[in-house]
Amino acid sequence: MSWRGLFGGGKAPPPAPERLRIPLFPLKSVLFPGGTLALKVFEQRYLDMTADCMKREAPFGVCLIASGQEVGAPAVPHAVGTLAHVASWEMEELGILLLAVRGGRRFRILASETAADGLLRAEVELLPEAAGVAVPAAQRGLLPLLEKVASDIGPEKMPLPHDWNDAAWVGYRLTEVMPVQLLAKQKLLELDDAVARLEILFKYLSQRGLVK
Repeated sequence: MSWRGLFGGGKAPPPAPERLRIPLFPLKSVLFPGGTLALKVFEQRYLDMTADCMKREAPFGVCLIASGQEVGAPAVPHAVGTLAHVASWEMEELGILLLAVRGGRRFRILASETAADGLLRAEVELLPEAAGVAVPAAQRGLLPLLEKVASDIGPEKMPLPHDWNDAAWVGYRLTEVMPVQLLAKQKLLELDDAVARLEILFKYLSQRGLVK
C-alpha cells in the first residue's frame, strides 16, 4: 500500500463547483428552484438579453434587489439567486414581452460588471442541492397545508410533478407562497440545508396555528 492510500489520500476530492457566466435580472421578487415567475419585460437591455437567451436556449439569473429599483440605473442584487429558464413568451403589444420562467439551480455571484447599456453580467458558481432528502416525520404536518395551497392555485402556478416527500421541493414551494417579507424569503433561499428550511417554516406556521 502506498503512503497516499495508507493515510486516506486515495479518496477523490469533491468536484469543483460548476461556474457560469450569465446576465442578471435584478427584481423585487425571489425565484425558487422549480418555481415559476411571470415577467413583463420592456426595457431594451432586458429585451435584448431575453432574445439572446432564448436564441441560445440559455438561462439568465434572477436575484432579489438589495438596493435600487427594477427600472433605470442598475440595481445592486443579493449575492444568491436562481437560474431562470424561459418556459413561454408572448408579445401582445410591440415592445412589451410577457415571459413565464421556471426556476433552475441556485447560484452565488462571484464577480459582476455592468455593460454600457446597464445590463449586469456575472460569473457565478452553482450551489449544491441535497438530492433525495425526505421530509422528516416532525415536519410532515406541513404537507396538508401545502396540498391545499397547490389545489387552490393550480398547476400553472405550482407546476407538476408535485414531489411531496422531497424536503427541498416542499420547502421551496411553501416559502414562495407564504405572505412574508421578501428578505425572509431570500434568507430561506440561501439555506443549503433543506431540513433546516422546513424546521424554520414549521415553527413559523405552527406559532400561527396553521400546522400541527
